Amino acid sequence: MSDASRLEQPDRPWVMRTYAGHSSAAASNALFRRNLAKGQTGLSVAFDLPTQTGYDPDDEMARGEVGRVGVPVAHLGDARALFDGIDLAAANTSMTINAPAMWLLALYVTVADEQGAPREKLAGTTQNDIIKEYLSRGTYIFPPGPSLRLTTDVIAWTVANTPRWNPVNICSYHLQEAGATPVQEVAFALSTAIAVLDAVRDSGQVPEDQIGRVVERISFFVNAGVRFVEEMAKMRAFGRLWDEITRERYGVTDAKQRRFRYGVQVNSLGLTEAQPENNVQRIVLEMLGVTLSRDARARAVQLPAWNEALGLPRPWDQQWSLRMQQVLAFESDLLQYPDLFDGSHVVEALVSEIVDGARAELRSVLDMGGVVAAVETGYLKSALVASLAERRRRMEAGNDVVVGVNRFTETEPSPLTASGANHIEQVDPAVEHAAVESVRAWRARRDPDAVAAAMDRLRADAAGTANLMPATLECVRAGVTTGEWAGALREVFGEYRPPTGLSAAASAGEAAAGSPLARVRERVRATATDLGAARLRMLVGKPGLDGHSNGAEQIAVRARDAGFEVVYQGIRLTPAQIVSAAVAEDVDLVGLSVLSGSHLDAVPAVLDGLKAAGRADLPVVVGGIIPADDAETLRKAGVARVFTPKDFALNDIMDELVTVVREANSLA
Repeated sequence: MSDASRLEQPDRPWVMRTYAGHSSAAASNALFRRNLAKGQTGLSVAFDLPTQTGYDPDDEMARGEVGRVGVPVAHLGDARALFDGIDLAAANTSMTINAPAMWLLALYVTVADEQGAPREKLAGTTQNDIIKEYLSRGTYIFPPGPSLRLTTDVIAWTVANTPRWNPVNICSYHLQEAGATPVQEVAFALSTAIAVLDAVRDSGQVPEDQIGRVVERISFFVNAGVRFVEEMAKMRAFGRLWDEITRERYGVTDAKQRRFRYGVQVNSLGLTEAQPENNVQRIVLEMLGVTLSRDARARAVQLPAWNEALGLPRPWDQQWSLRMQQVLAFESDLLQYPDLFDGSHVVEALVSEIVDGARAELRSVLDMGGVVAAVETGYLKSALVASLAERRRRMEAGNDVVVGVNRFTETEPSPLTASGANHIEQVDPAVEHAAVESVRAWRARRDPDAVAAAMDRLRADAAGTANLMPATLECVRAGVTTGEWAGALREVFGEYRPPTGLSAAASAGEAAAGSPLARVRERVRATATDLGAARLRMLVGKPGLDGHSNGAEQIAVRARDAGFEVVYQGIRLTPAQIVSAAVAEDVDLVGLSVLSGSHLDAVPAVLDGLKAAGRADLPVVVGGIIPADDAETLRKAGVARVFTPKDFALNDIMDELVTVVREANSLA
């Protein structure tokens, strides 16, 4: 066979990562080292929710969340332990951190300084995209204005001091998980990139003729679903529009600086609890969407593990996902050929369709004042909630097939899950106690005068217009903690609660007579009549720091469509706030959503609070990623029902909620 069509030099493989971090800095460091020894070529650090939202391990808000979905990093000592023995001058480190991105970058740079690593050699990425946090992931802290200022300051500082670092990673990944269509994902992400570039340009911190240096350091982080042909076309569309925007809006003439640079994690929320072995082929197909097209190939890839719908992956599970990448890169001939799709009429038509739709949607966002205005009015959130609701309806109707979930559900027992709870990583509850003691000991050892001086400078600079990175670096060196740094900025900037998007989300409208939704509506109406109430009232609560609100929002939307009056106050509530709302609103049912693994702490706290408030009779149901053993524990504690990802049919869930209310009130 002729080799005439092959590249003279095969492409280099993309950077291969696994998203890792849990329990403690020392345990995560050991995991990093093992993964690097197995051929991983980049680190991708998962931080726990207290770190992501600016709380120390001993804060009340951190209860039950420390070390669960990532590694806790409360101060410089933790950062030293996290990267111990890893040469940061040679590493490529991605950090999934947003509101406190400046803080974690300052910790990283300080550890590198202590190692003697030249700052100009530091390579990696801080995600630092706060806009999508307001829309989908929920780890925001400050209002949009101050948040964009922090992003701008990080970009300006890195361009001058760490020129190989990607200071912002515009993240469309969670937009897709929140419901975004390919058109919406491209348009909303690019509108965020425009807001960031406009803010940097208007800040005056980077000379106008150096805007190309800013553009070339901006990267993107995208989602790749199982419709891999569409995903491949989406990435080509992304690149085409990015080139157009940076050339026409910002005058960047160097084509190399305009190149669309992106990393990817394939779709974690598309993985299923039912027949989890099917997740392996889903992950492989999703990887193809961002690797097949040479002209739009990902620069870095991290894959979830087969059991992520069940809990925290073990090191062996992560190794399996790494080996998937290595087989594709080193055993197949993918990297030996030019772009496989050049000249394809089918692909070109699909790319053009996405480009045209995204350009129109982007224009709409810009016409309403840009992405910040679109967040503040609730337009973007409502659009995502509506899109996700429509996606759920298609799946429930069977129009979108999910193998093992809504079709081909007959199955043999899976040997992968035969070991019970041992098929996922277990976080020792003692981890949180150790982190609490550690941060208190750290505070006791430091120089209080140096801490006070650094904090005073941070507050003063935040109240003014100075770049906040120098003051943040001083805080790191003085021993300030994550919670103290974020707390000082909370004092100056305030906190923010964006619109939930439920009020503007489209209703399902009138249900056809005899349809599942119509039958549930009739049961809701009849039960309200039996109770002598105008309507059944349901509180949907998100306790703790878990910001993944998609499931809770879809439950709230469908409950409203089913005839419930829904009380939903958004994410990040304390158990006391949930109890207070349940009592004040006189609801008939409390539904709690927990995806972070903190259910054994958060849910009993709500149950105890209701009992103390004299409402032990109020039924509580729980939904989330909850292992079977934990579900049984919750039921014994008094939870009426536990729903997990395998319970995908929302009308069936609504029907069961009515049954719960009837049982709690001794109705036949």
